[in-house]
Amino acid sequence: MSAVVLVGCGFVADLYMAGLATFPNIRVLGAYDRDSARRTAFAAHWQIPAFDTLDQALTALPGDGLLLNLTNPTAHGEINRAALEAGKHVFCEKPLSLDLAEAQNLIAKADDKNLQLASAPSSVLSEAAQILIKAATSGIAGTPRLIYAELDDGYIPQAPVEDWRSASGAPWPYIDEFQTGCTLEHAGYYLSWLIAMFGSVTRVVAASAEVLPDKHGVSGTPDFSVATLFFETGPVARLTCSIAAPHDHRIRVIGDDGYLEVKEAWDNAAPVKFHRRFRIRRRLLEHPLGKRLRPKGKTHPKVGRTGAAAMNFALGPAEMIDAIAAHRPSRLAGDFALHLTELTLAIQSAGTTGATRITSRCSPMEPMPWA
Repeated sequence: MSAVVLVGCGFVADLYMAGLATFPNIRVLGAYDRDSARRTAFAAHWQIPAFDTLDQALTALPGDGLLLNLTNPTAHGEINRAALEAGKHVFCEKPLSLDLAEAQNLIAKADDKNLQLASAPSSVLSEAAQILIKAATSGIAGTPRLIYAELDDGYIPQAPVEDWRSASGAPWPYIDEFQTGCTLEHAGYYLSWLIAMFGSVTRVVAASAEVLPDKHGVSGTPDFSVATLFFETGPVARLTCSIAAPHDHRIRVIGDDGYLEVKEAWDNAAPVKFHRRFRIRRRLLEHPLGKRLRPKGKTHPKVGRTGAAAMNFALGPAEMIDAIAAHRPSRLAGDFALHLTELTLAIQSAGTTGATRITSRCSPMEPMPWA
């Protein structure tokens, strides 16, 4: 039985608990939040112990256990450092830190202590992502040339965000979400898929802007970004994020023989389809229906839909726990987590300045055995 402790009992923590419940070999030892009322409500709802201090939470966790850092992004670096100094493996909500130098130092500290530090999102380990990654890298659509990835969430400031509540009653932290920005919050959902497919990005040409100047009193943070990613292995990708454009979560990998498509990033079981390219007389077409690609066997536990998403947030922690037990690196830790963080920060801070050289490197991800 593997052990985890949660730090941060806000909206997303309930999504992790729902996912953890699908893994009977994982035991939640308890949770800590600096807001005593929130941690009490959370612990009561899930019937787990509540720790009064971060030190108590760290002390309760065994050396082969895993701390889940689910705090506000502004606290990620601080909590990650405290956990590593206490000798604990860490799975952190995205990003690892809001500062690249700090993220680099955290990864170095984890290496020095023979610990693992990984970053969300877990969706890169999902059925949809893994089948897409395997299909793209095995040449089903021919050599990949261009990728279009969209993470447009709709005109969120007009949604009834004040009414959104998690299972234990936590309000959706819309002020924090608007202050952090949609790029830091959401770009990782497809950035992780892309670097798992193709490995290192060497250069990013990006722009970010605030197109909605007043979001429930919040202003000054980009709510739109577009990035062109140049991969060391050759392909080029375009990624958009916004909370203004109509909901569109498609990703298309365009190759010499057609294109692969997933229509929803936030559905772990979204269909993966190959649209073959062909000619009829003088016309060049892609098949309008596409052939669905399926896994070779049983994949992973699924969860029901919550709001706009059907994602098992515990896929990453579960894979990391398996890696720790097997004395191997987690797919989401180390170089992968640092590269993901550097790319996200580069897009977030792009403004109108243009190109950024990326210094970190990572290898493509080994697909899950069932992909």
